[in-house]
Amino acid sequence: MLKKEQHDEGREFNFTAQDFARVRHLIYRHAGISLSEAKSDMVYSRIGRRLRVLGATSFKQYLDILESENNPAEWEAFTNALTTNLTSFFREEHHFPILADHLLTLKKPIRIWCSAASTGEEPYTIAMTACEAFGSLNPPVEIVATDIDTNVLSTAARGVYPYERVSKLSEQRRKRFFLKGTGLNDGLVAVKKELKAMITFSQLNLLDEDWALHESFDAIFCRNVMIYFDKPTQAKILSRFVPLMKSHALLFAGHSENFLYVSDAFHLKGKTVYTLNDGSQLKRSGAHAKEKTS
Repeated sequence: MLKKEQHDEGREFNFTAQDFARVRHLIYRHAGISLSEAKSDMVYSRIGRRLRVLGATSFKQYLDILESENNPAEWEAFTNALTTNLTSFFREEHHFPILADHLLTLKKPIRIWCSAASTGEEPYTIAMTACEAFGSLNPPVEIVATDIDTNVLSTAARGVYPYERVSKLSEQRRKRFFLKGTGLNDGLVAVKKELKAMITFSQLNLLDEDWALHESFDAIFCRNVMIYFDKPTQAKILSRFVPLMKSHALLFAGHSENFLYVSDAFHLKGKTVYTLNDGSQLKRSGAHAKEKTS
């Protein structure tokens, strides 16, 4: 445990309980992330890197700079440092046959929102699923892929990965969707241009008042995101999903997330897959009609 006014003498920077509480407050206010009390070591390690970059000697000094200078780039670096980006291709694989079947029932073009794109494995998996469902590298599917972390979005947009990231995919998928690097790029794979053309990557904070998303979606992926938010924040975000979902849209959640305890707008269709309930569909349709006539 951190002492109230003292810090571990073996540590490089002064890091008190007040500093930790302040970090928790700031990241919650800025990004909605609810850090548990067990995350003090993680905070020290990750934010400590920013102190070194800026030449700060204590967490208090760094946090004072962060708040007083109102520097968007440093707020971005602060947020990036505290976001966790665990992902892989075809993670929680049971979702993708459900998505494939869903795609074949829809009018074209089809729009999908991946709300936590991380380093790109999830939106590229969605794209691969669409290609397989339609038997084409140019399916009628548009994917909007967003994340709060600009660092991981840069990786996602490049679409270049160590071979190990795709080693568990079938040989057929590797050959169909990736180019194998040679020479200086040996040991790397690149996503084929057809997949990249399906996806638009952009930064989005789910706590922002304006999401700049003006069309509704046939499916939304919000997997392993809500676990970082408290229930009021979860409820607010889910309520904002409703008008962005077509009446038939699917909402995909992570394996440890249960939206039914947070919102009455949805009902469970399959394992961590949700659809709008009847009441929410009526509200959504009414709101959509009002928008069209205004």
